[in-house]
Amino acid sequence: MNLQNPQTGMGKMTSYRWMICFMLFMATTINYMDRQVLSLTWKDFIAPEFNWTDANYGTIAGCFSLIYSIAMLFVGSFIDKIGTKKGYMWAIGIWSVGACLHTFCGIATAGISVGTWTFSFEEARQALAAAETAGAVIWSVSTVSIWLFLVARIILAVGEAGNFPCAIKVTAEYFPKKDRGFATSVFNAGAQLGALLAPFTIPIIARYWGWEMSFFIIGLLGFIWMGFWIRMYNPPALHKKVNKAELAYIESDKESDRAMAASAASEQPEKRLSLWKCFTYRQTWAVVAGRCLPDAVWWFFLFWAPAYVKDVYGYRSDSTMGMLLIFTLYLISMLSIIGGYLPTIFIDKYKMNPFAGRMRAMLIFALFPLLGLFAQPLGNISCWFPIIIIGIIGAAHQSWSANAYTVVSDMFPKSAVATVTGIGGMAGGIGSLLSNQGSGLLFTYAKETDMSFLGFQGVQAGYMIVFIVASVAYLFSWIVIKLLVPKYKLIEL
Repeated sequence: MNLQNPQTGMGKMTSYRWMICFMLFMATTINYMDRQVLSLTWKDFIAPEFNWTDANYGTIAGCFSLIYSIAMLFVGSFIDKIGTKKGYMWAIGIWSVGACLHTFCGIATAGISVGTWTFSFEEARQALAAAETAGAVIWSVSTVSIWLFLVARIILAVGEAGNFPCAIKVTAEYFPKKDRGFATSVFNAGAQLGALLAPFTIPIIARYWGWEMSFFIIGLLGFIWMGFWIRMYNPPALHKKVNKAELAYIESDKESDRAMAASAASEQPEKRLSLWKCFTYRQTWAVVAGRCLPDAVWWFFLFWAPAYVKDVYGYRSDSTMGMLLIFTLYLISMLSIIGGYLPTIFIDKYKMNPFAGRMRAMLIFALFPLLGLFAQPLGNISCWFPIIIIGIIGAAHQSWSANAYTVVSDMFPKSAVATVTGIGGMAGGIGSLLSNQGSGLLFTYAKETDMSFLGFQGVQAGYMIVFIVASVAYLFSWIVIKLLVPKYKLIEL
């Protein structure tokens, strides 16, 4: 089908679908900035104030992942019921409230721990420091602060769980199958942009205005996005800025895919798959396999990269070198935009079906993380080597992830896309729980015992173990997917 004129007589095609994709990109950028605030502030600003250990932080990060995974199990079904416009409003509204609530954890800790209630962040810090010096702390500052941050993280997790089910469902609504992988990689690149902006904004805000304001300012961005979304989004069949030519292109799969035939708003709605019915399909378990270990790797680097730079190389998150290292890591990971286009080449040039093209691309992406086996040894030469390697793994992950998301819309009807995406997100959250909680315990143990592993001592030995697991995770996941779904098969209702 001609991209500029999919049907004779319809005139030049509009491209409003890319404006919607841009909105998904911005939502994902905000999503990851909100998620990054804690990882960029806890080691240098929050931990000294509340006496956190790596295990404490691992517990907070792990619980976030657990709640995220549980929410993902149900949020997709919820979005399939109420639609993407309302669903996205609920999701980003809840996570923005959760992000802003972190702001007041220090004040609440001072009030609960030492009975000093104040509206001043600095006075709360001074009260906690004075009480600890005098030995007059009623409740453990560490324990109280952890519980308060957990409450804020839980609210953040529930809201953030809605981002990708909403975004994938919108992509399925606005793009034909052959373009969905690229469109997904475009909006998914918001994760890297958020990560690129975060190291140059969040630590600076924390240094000059306090860590509390870094949560508050970034949290406000979500409310701004909501104002644009409510004005800009409608289903393509109902949108005034989507002309007939663009609508015909968006719905071009209808002729070849009977299961997608009810996508227009004027037609009868598709039958829906129940949440539990989804678990009876091998395709659902293939989605689970594609998300569990790979997401665990990504979330580990997302939550622990600043701590890695501080623990192994001694650079604070607000130091020039620390900011440059984290920026470089995520700048390299932006290469995933190119990787996201690879399946389109296989589909268009080699006439492969979408699933086969995506699987071939995912195998290629699964090979790049093997470089992680050399990250720690090369780190003895320069800190830039592991940073570059982590960036390459990040690019491979985001390319993999864009296609792992899109595989859902290849195999399931639109009415079940958000539900199955939610199940995949749950699997990724469980993997993240295990990686973050386990890593926190591992690093604390490694520091306390000066553990030795493959010639590395202490916390560096712990990171070497993590790099080994991360390196083989993608290839293992690809093999499991291939065993579960050796050939493309669409779920028909």
